[in-house]
Amino acid sequence: PEFEVQSMEIWVIASSLAARVGLETILREDPRFVIVGEGSRAGDPAQLVRRFRPEVVVMEGSDTSALLKLQSAVQGIGAPAIVLMTSALGRNDLRRVLQSGVRAVLPRDVAPAELAAAIESVCNGLAVITTEDLETLLPTSSEMTVGDELAAGEPLTSRETEVLSMMAEGAANKEIATRMKISEHTVKFHVSSILAKLGAATRTEAVSRGYREGLIVI
Repeated sequence: PEFEVQSMEIWVIASSLAARVGLETILREDPRFVIVGEGSRAGDPAQLVRRFRPEVVVMEGSDTSALLKLQSAVQGIGAPAIVLMTSALGRNDLRRVLQSGVRAVLPRDVAPAELAAAIESVCNGLAVITTEDLETLLPTSSEMTVGDELAAGEPLTSRETEVLSMMAEGAANKEIATRMKISEHTVKFHVSSILAKLGAATRTEAVSRGYREGLIVI
């Protein structure tokens, strides 16, 4: 879905000055986002977040211990939604980060439009991870019990069923976006949701389960 966000206050924490300036420059190009706390970079990040009370913290870096410290320190103050941009995480680190309350985990080279979409999503109460990270979290075939069927979660929406049908045709995200007249990052969110609801680790497995459960009309 496409969300409309007005004057969202954002704090940027990065592993280097160049990375911070680059992220702030990208975010300032979107009139919906306001960078707060300019000129107040010295000091403990948790104390600065407590002072400026941003609605979203965009944090770039691979130091998950610093992230967890920040998340713990800002709890209970109308804690901001944290969007983490980092290198690929293993399953245990990814689980620990998400369990700490981080709302989005993105690669460091995420496109500006996808970063904006993630910020919009967390501001609307959603969580955002890439398809690759979702596959990391899902059990492997050897970990699944024999006879596992459709995950006992929410049913697919009509939009998700439409996306699943196009996946069965072999359509890539870009083609699905064109045919449905939606953005490619929205397609990615639909695909991630489909995989989670079907308990599938890959697109191929999702399509297979879709056929088996009668979700795809031949």
